[in-house]
Amino acid sequence: MCDQLIQNAKDYIAVLFEGCSDGHDAEHSLRVYANAMKIAETEPGCNLEVVALAALLHDADDHKLFDTKDNYNARTFLADNGIGGGKTDFICSIINSVSFSRNRGRVPASLEGKIVQDADRLDAMGAVGIARTFAYGGKHGRPLEGGIEHFHEKLLLLRDEMNTETGRKMAESRHEFMGEFLEHFNSETSVE
Repeated sequence: MCDQLIQNAKDYIAVLFEGCSDGHDAEHSLRVYANAMKIAETEPGCNLEVVALAALLHDADDHKLFDTKDNYNARTFLADNGIGGGKTDFICSIINSVSFSRNRGRVPASLEGKIVQDADRLDAMGAVGIARTFAYGGKHGRPLEGGIEHFHEKLLLLRDEMNTETGRKMAESRHEFMGEFLEHFNSETSVE
């Protein structure tokens, strides 16, 4: 894996997500990258460079943030960094398999896709997932109760949809923490 290429991707997303404050920012992508690399270490045979690039670029064309077509931002970065068409298409296919809302119930075809999907879902869980939920809600005018609904519509489902054994292990404590948070939230907001 080329360290300079990975650094270039980190620099690219820092510029691309500058000013984002709704939980879909460069720091999110860096956490997804870190999660993906932890999982990839336990999955022999995966292409580490593909996992790294797909993780770092997974939100580069997110429909909630950008009005792009055919992974324009990711493809531009990859072309500018000498990544060929077949590898670019593979990375983009992984990117397109990550989104929960667009891929509900679908398992990515490749091991690399399974790793990146797990890594992204892990960042929607636990303390960080809770913080991201309310950051997104605040930015988009969603009340606290709407954030709580999001737990039941998505976040509490993620543990059981992990693709890799490592992803499942990493998800367990995050899932438990969200359950504890909801118990506290409910007790603090109950009105008699």
